[in-house]
Amino acid sequence: MADDKDKKSGPAGFEPDFYKSILDNLYEGVYFCDWERKISYWNKAAEKLTGYKAVDMIGAHCWDNILMHTNNKGENLCKNETCPAVRAMKEQRLVEEEVYLKHKDGYRIPVLTRISPMKDENGKVTGAVEIFNDNSNKISAFKQIEKLEQLAFIDVLTGVGNRRYTEIKINTKLEEMNRYSWANQFGLLFIDIDHFKEVNDTFGHDNGDKVLKVVSKTFMNNLREEDFVGRWGGEEFIIMIANMDNKALYNIADKLRGLIEHSHITLPDKNITATVSIGATIAKRQDDLDSVVKRADNLMYQSKNEGRNYVTIG
Repeated sequence: MADDKDKKSGPAGFEPDFYKSILDNLYEGVYFCDWERKISYWNKAAEKLTGYKAVDMIGAHCWDNILMHTNNKGENLCKNETCPAVRAMKEQRLVEEEVYLKHKDGYRIPVLTRISPMKDENGKVTGAVEIFNDNSNKISAFKQIEKLEQLAFIDVLTGVGNRRYTEIKINTKLEEMNRYSWANQFGLLFIDIDHFKEVNDTFGHDNGDKVLKVVSKTFMNNLREEDFVGRWGGEEFIIMIANMDNKALYNIADKLRGLIEHSHITLPDKNITATVSIGATIAKRQDDLDSVVKRADNLMYQSKNEGRNYVTIG
């Protein structure tokens, strides 16, 4: 019978469970996969960040598209050679990239990923390890929400600003622009969820509410701290983007459009998907609340006329 000292152990004499304990207590999500991109380890932080338990992920492949990684153009990264894990293994180097994954609840969150190839004792690549963390400003956003809730400025269902607060934000920014020469212009997006009545009629109002939550959370998780999201009414949202020109505003609007298009709510027998039509405009110094909102609203209807799931800027 072999002595205990002859048993297999990790580097420096530590048992594998020691390393698992460390990985499970990291704040960053960690998972391992092999050349086939089959997942063999999924830590506690990965569960917290994504909503998916280890039992959901271990044995699955990244190309099974559970997380549906996309880039900022909405392109699927898991189905082809653009997969960061594939590149890390083939090129035998660290790959860092910002991607967007689908939370189990359906909304999109940005994550910063760092993928390194794993090698055996002979230097042969056997798989990859990915470390990822939430790339949104959640802590600041949560603090801001707590303050706003005290003033009854938050829409109860979605967690974004309500119409009253949205009007205050727009008026305040317009007043700054007209009073101070240093005040920069801002972009305004008027957003409507496409065919939302059909969602309610087909799947029920409870699932319609879930769609509203997925859309609003996707917006909140993919904007900067200085930007603002408000629910204008029903399935309509307004987003204010600070310090914008037309090109930058269009790029942000189209990114949000693509993220919504690639999000969904999972039901037992099917998925509910949604798209949005967006009108985008830069606020002018001569604008008031009605004029800037009406201009963006009219541009949104042009997007509807283009077939929906579209951005019109003007």
